Amino acid sequence: MAITVESQKRPEGSKPNALRRSGLIPANLYGHKGAESISLVVNAKVVERLLKQAIPNKTEIQLDIPELEWSGKTVLREVQIHPAKGTTYHISFFAAKN
Repeated sequence: MAITVESQKRPEGSKPNALRRSGLIPANLYGHKGAESISLVVNAKVVERLLKQAIPNKTEIQLDIPELEWSGKTVLREVQIHPAKGTTYHISFFAAKN
């Protein structure tokens, strides 16, 4: 089963807590161009659905970033959960080798 996630580039100077209040979860994509990383935001509802279906470091996810015209297979590498609230705080994707 293929899981597709659409994301946006994180706006310059945006504060992580302000993003979370507006329903977006900060994320990073590593390995899409060697050592470079991209700061992203993903809709919180999409992240919630993703975490019900995906297993970190195992499930392949199709990540689309229309703003950067980048699309590729990734793996959900890390999920950070807020210790008191139990909500998702940050996620990291790692580009899969083709």
